[in-house]
Amino acid sequence: MRERLLRFMAGRNGNDAFNRFLLILGLALLLLSMFLPSAVSRILYPFFLAVLIFSYYRMFSRNLYKRQAENAWYWEKRNQFVGSFRLLKERWVQRKDYRFFSCPSCRTTLRVPKGRGKIKIVCRKCGTSFVRKS
Repeated sequence: MRERLLRFMAGRNGNDAFNRFLLILGLALLLLSMFLPSAVSRILYPFFLAVLIFSYYRMFSRNLYKRQAENAWYWEKRNQFVGSFRLLKERWVQRKDYRFFSCPSCRTTLRVPKGRGKIKIVCRKCGTSFVRKS
């Protein structure tokens, strides 16, 4: 039976990270539709079905190029979202030793050592210089 399943899935997309996200989203919509009032449930349940159908469509699709492009798009958006929290965590860990400033022209986050008094900070990205107290 396992060999038959492997032969069936050969050349198909299978379960990737975007599919796992869609399945978790579908499960969350299903749980919400179960515990919310019936008026809201009638709205959420079709969304759950649509997400589930799209997930299975992606899983059994033979158009690997398009599914890989969708997965790459998902990873890009996920990394943008998670990256902002990663930056906050790094700033929190380094708060005792460094001060963080935003460049006035390009908004790049710049890190300078604490306790140096007034210093001239030069942005590595755009070259703008400004004076701040560290």
